[in-house]
Amino acid sequence: MKPMYLHQSSADHPPRIKRSYDATFRSTKAHRASLPDLMHASVAMIPGARVPIQQVGIHNFRLPLKFRTKAGKIITLESSVTGTVSLEAELKGINMSRIMRSFYDHQRGVVTGEWIGQILKSYLRRVESKDARLKVKFSYPMLQPSLRSDLEGWQFYDVAFEGVMTRDGRFRRFMHFDFVYSSACPCSAELTEHARDTRGAYGVPHSQRSKARIVLEAAEGKKIWIEEVQSHCLNALKTETQVMVKREDEQAFAELNGAHLKFVEDAARLLFKEFDGDKRIVDFRIACSHLESLHSHDAVSVICKGVKGGFAADFMDFGSLLC
Repeated sequence: MKPMYLHQSSADHPPRIKRSYDATFRSTKAHRASLPDLMHASVAMIPGARVPIQQVGIHNFRLPLKFRTKAGKIITLESSVTGTVSLEAELKGINMSRIMRSFYDHQRGVVTGEWIGQILKSYLRRVESKDARLKVKFSYPMLQPSLRSDLEGWQFYDVAFEGVMTRDGRFRRFMHFDFVYSSACPCSAELTEHARDTRGAYGVPHSQRSKARIVLEAAEGKKIWIEEVQSHCLNALKTETQVMVKREDEQAFAELNGAHLKFVEDAARLLFKEFDGDKRIVDFRIACSHLESLHSHDAVSVICKGVKGGFAADFMDFGSLLC
């Protein structure tokens, strides 16, 4: 029987390497000082091209964070965090745990644009980087009343706060917001009425669950509440999907869709008008996807404010707009 390195192959052949964990061992200052740190490796040990990296860091580490509602209430939500920094060409890597530690140092604070800025400055110092980016993603609950009954239910919105700190000291704040709505096709509605009027044929116009994703940049010193972004979407599109529904609410929703027929092009323009009217918002990009019930493909549109050097209408990840 051949001996093995980590496992016993027979009574006469114990493993060559003994494996054990010493639960009594305690790390000391001297022990920590003796540990090797690859961040101090020679530049000659950098494999591949010796070039800077624009973003390197960690994605989707989770922790409970505090958020303030527009009404002033503090709520705690499970959040997914992505944090990255730039890496200069002469450095092998970063100590990624420092990014997490920066978060834990500030975890008792309430998430705001200023709070994100503090964390970015903190881990820029810790990892000695020039640029930093931070994104906090969470599901935000809001109570939605039914259309005609006295019911209400929790609607959840996918939201993210993002901050970017550039090497010239500029700090930019973004909000990402997903809004799910119903879109009833104007063409289908017109053709259905034609069939009823000319041939007495009963038909049902097609409609579909749809999603708009808004990314906006707030003006310096201005605050945009999540509730206000939701209100802008509702004012523009009218037909948000419902939570609690009785028969009178379902009938109301059918009437609401009939009153607000829209192509995906209409949805983009309606949202543009609404967000362009809020002077606290300096830039935005809106991507819409109507998950067609007529076709086997989706109808999509992208529109941006058109600020020089700002957002471009280059969104192509429409698969992420499934709902």
